Amino acid sequence: MSAIHRIKQPISTELKQFDIYFRQIMKTKVPFLNLVIRYLLRRKGKQIRPILVFLTAKLFGKPNESTYTAAALIEILHTAALIHNDVVDESNERHGFFSIHAIWKSKVAILIGDYLLAKGLILAVNNKEYDILNRMADAVKEMSEGVLLEKRNSRKFDITENDYFLIVRKKTSALISCCCYCGVKSVVMPDDTAKNMQYFGELLGIAFHIKTDLLDYQANSFTGISSRKAMLENKFTLPLIHAFEMSTLNEKKRVQKLFNNSAKSTKMIHEVLEFITKNQGITYAEEKMNAYAAMALNELSQFPNIEIRASMREFIDYTIHRIK
Repeated sequence: MSAIHRIKQPISTELKQFDIYFRQIMKTKVPFLNLVIRYLLRRKGKQIRPILVFLTAKLFGKPNESTYTAAALIEILHTAALIHNDVVDESNERHGFFSIHAIWKSKVAILIGDYLLAKGLILAVNNKEYDILNRMADAVKEMSEGVLLEKRNSRKFDITENDYFLIVRKKTSALISCCCYCGVKSVVMPDDTAKNMQYFGELLGIAFHIKTDLLDYQANSFTGISSRKAMLENKFTLPLIHAFEMSTLNEKKRVQKLFNNSAKSTKMIHEVLEFITKNQGITYAEEKMNAYAAMALNELSQFPNIEIRASMREFIDYTIHRIK
């Protein structure tokens, strides 16, 4: 049994019901929209965010209608954000399949993303989930700011580690912490408990993002060559930022030249990887990731419900050991 299946075991019944509920609320009277939505549903990812909503809800109580609404709202708005991001990044792939942008082009992709945002808002208002809607709206704002900050810094070489963590907290942690907050609030727990779980989600989100950085430099299992994703997108990942801070002036100039070259060859990719490895970038990022995972684990230890806590501990472990 895979790690993700073990994590889902205590909430397997709820997730099956959620799948039916989600498909039902996503139906429309517009044939073209139904076509696109069916495509999205067939190619959904691991549903990490709904899993977190249900786990955190069940950690403190019994998942209810509010929990299902929260999980659906987060999944809808997250999907909308991904569709918009694929347009911004001109990405033709999502979860190993063609993106909406690749198949229907940018204009349709933007409109589909907008439609999903509206769908999520209507769902929350119709169910009078104003607290959850308010928290989710704040998370979407933070995510947008994070993406804009990342784009602004994509060709700058003066980005600091503090800049990086600000982007991570906005771009990735905001939504994961929102999942934890909304899961708790859906079973009517006090604000201080919800905020504690929100902090747990923030720590988990940072560890998750650093792991994604590390995966960007992982060798392709078929070619043995880096995926090149980080370099091709001019991403300033934690391994690169640390290596840059630890390097000599000549090394800095050389790496800047490689990044500014629009035609990045395999040889260039290897040179950057060697630069990062030599300057302990990978090792440093792994240490930081493990530190945030340990803080998340420590935060989790104060909460009840041993069975759910065990699944959430495994979720932390999965976050830092996943292979994609």
